Amino acid sequence: MKILIIGSKGFIGLHCLHYFAAVHEVWQCDVVADYVSKNYYIVDATNADYNDIFQSEKFDICINCSGAASVPDSIKNPQRDFTLNVVNVFKQLDAIRKFNKECKYINISSAAVYGNPKKLPIKESHTLNPISPYGTHKIMAEQVCQSFFQNFGVHTISLRVFSAYGPGLKKQLFWDLYHKMNTNKKVELYGTGEETRDFIYIKDLLNAIDCIINKASFNAEIVNVSNGLEHKIKDVVKFFYKHITPDVDVIFTGDERKGDPSFWKADITLLKSYGHTQNYSIKKGIKNYIEWLKEIK
Repeated sequence: MKILIIGSKGFIGLHCLHYFAAVHEVWQCDVVADYVSKNYYIVDATNADYNDIFQSEKFDICINCSGAASVPDSIKNPQRDFTLNVVNVFKQLDAIRKFNKECKYINISSAAVYGNPKKLPIKESHTLNPISPYGTHKIMAEQVCQSFFQNFGVHTISLRVFSAYGPGLKKQLFWDLYHKMNTNKKVELYGTGEETRDFIYIKDLLNAIDCIINKASFNAEIVNVSNGLEHKIKDVVKFFYKHITPDVDVIFTGDERKGDPSFWKADITLLKSYGHTQNYSIKKGIKNYIEWLKEIK
């Protein structure tokens, strides 16, 4: 199988590269200059063009891991977020439509499309109510995927990934906890600590993508990707610091950060139907992340 990974230098993209390269022919695409890797395409960060890529090579699968992935940045720079998360998805699919229509397209979407859900667990059919430009743009990207399937027969699927984490992720909760402990033994965090997330370790995410490639029909489906487990932020923070530096004093300020949802738990019935099972518990995943942090010191 010939796979193109767009955004191959990012967190999910880089892990996809190592995972799939073990058994498939993998090509890369990103905005970063790379003079060493073979089968690598570089695109313009501000005006990406994918026509030459799909015209010169024929791929079986395209995994789009590119785009912006920051809620706060989407609030500060909504136009940039729109370009990276919506316009570029359209450009990629249009290039596939013109030159490589047999290529199946995986769009990495986000649970941010749900906003604050009215009930848990969240099914794919749940009403969409994003509370950030990022979430809104992810919905628009999903709609672009559906449009290209319905109108042009391009086979797509959108994966609503919940809270993915693991070695290599240099942002979000666990990375922030690590850096805050290095500057102050008194750590302040947004919220009350009662907020919840449905975490998925990167290796479980890769397994989910693999199952989807092998089992999904790619008829513009929408799939929740997580473990279907709800964890309180205060509990995972406590566990994290217990295993890396127990003497940290954690204070939840009670302040809400704009764009952050309160409670998440995914219904993963559809994902399980493709054969996915969880292999990494939250405790095992956090311990692996801590080991990686110690290695990069």
